[in-house]
Amino acid sequence: MEANAPETRTLLGSAGAYAFVLVVSLFFLWGVANNLNDILIKQFKKAFELSDFRAGLVQSAFYVGYFLLAIPASLVTRHYGYKAALLIGLGLYAVGAFAFYPAAALRTYPLFLTALFVIACGLAFLETAANPLVTVLGPPEGAARRLNLAQSFNPLGSITGILIGQYFIFSGVEMDSAQLAGLDDAGRAAYHASQSLAVQWPYLVIGAVVILWALLIATVHLPAAASRSDPARAPGAAAPGAIRDLVRNKNFLLAVLAQFFYVGAQVGIWSYLIRYAQQALPGLPERRAADFLTIALVLFMCGRFAGTALMRFLAPARLLAAFALVALALAAVAMLFPGRLGIAALIATGFFMSIMFPTIFALGLRGLDDEARKSASSFLVMAIVGGATLTLIMGAISDAAGIHRAMIVPLLCFSTVLAFARYTGRLHTAV
Repeated sequence: MEANAPETRTLLGSAGAYAFVLVVSLFFLWGVANNLNDILIKQFKKAFELSDFRAGLVQSAFYVGYFLLAIPASLVTRHYGYKAALLIGLGLYAVGAFAFYPAAALRTYPLFLTALFVIACGLAFLETAANPLVTVLGPPEGAARRLNLAQSFNPLGSITGILIGQYFIFSGVEMDSAQLAGLDDAGRAAYHASQSLAVQWPYLVIGAVVILWALLIATVHLPAAASRSDPARAPGAAAPGAIRDLVRNKNFLLAVLAQFFYVGAQVGIWSYLIRYAQQALPGLPERRAADFLTIALVLFMCGRFAGTALMRFLAPARLLAAFALVALALAAVAMLFPGRLGIAALIATGFFMSIMFPTIFALGLRGLDDEARKSASSFLVMAIVGGATLTLIMGAISDAAGIHRAMIVPLLCFSTVLAFARYTGRLHTAV
């Protein structure tokens, strides 16, 4: 199978600037969906009067979709090629976005969660196909740097998602429990309905843009999966012994674990940053609190570009360890010093989380051939389920003891990332 890898790299490298721009743009599109969830958590708390734990189900529904569809996405990529996986992903993304319209009309929280699940299923296809696609666009030693460069466009989408939510979903009208209690039944129903209907048009527009991008992707040439050139292999089947070899690969298994905890930390911090800020600074308007999230995402984007540049001088594992250590310290500050200092610390984590996902991803794929990368990629994407489980844990801690104490969860997550970075760094030095 190794003989097919160089051919795949050459084919991808000759796809042209137009195709490359379209593929990199997908990182932007899934960034929009990912970080709109941070707005939806706050919006649905108003529309449905949810606890932090129940509001956290937004992320659970979303990231369970990643978990369940990652392996099917890998099989589609391997058997039908990158283009097929991308088109299926964009189709599911659009269907989920359009489903927000009836969900808002019916004001049904479970239907919103179902729509988010469908969107995430689509993103699982996009990420499972696009991430390994980028790693084979050149020499293997530059895979981490290339993936960081491509993912530098993901925060642009994340920032766009926050701005869409801030100005087209948030109404600026917030009522506490006492104010709601002062309304009659018709007034409360009207308030809740207005908060629910606010998401309809933004998601209709997003769905239309996604459909347009699917049509553009359909016009470009992308390589078929390497396994299609192997007639001896059953359609969609994994390489013989590939899964067994991955399970025996300690570096890969630790990468999956680190990815699980990293995504849990990132999703948890951003999901509850607005909540943390409003609790730390009573009376802070939701739109002003969303500014803090935008700043964090700008820092995240800057960190991606800075990290890509620094990897020319520092080994990826060493840089990952340094960033994880600083992020760990910032999470500790947010937990121990709620208030302006804690808010500043949480915002600053954006810069130091920036390189974690693509660097863990690339380091986990290190040493694997092209076929093994496709299988390994699905497991690394499945690890995104950390965003579903750990966010709920943070919500439960917040309901019981306060949002600042919930920051112990990302603190422990960054400790795990640090441990992986040190292990893989020593392994690479030994080799």
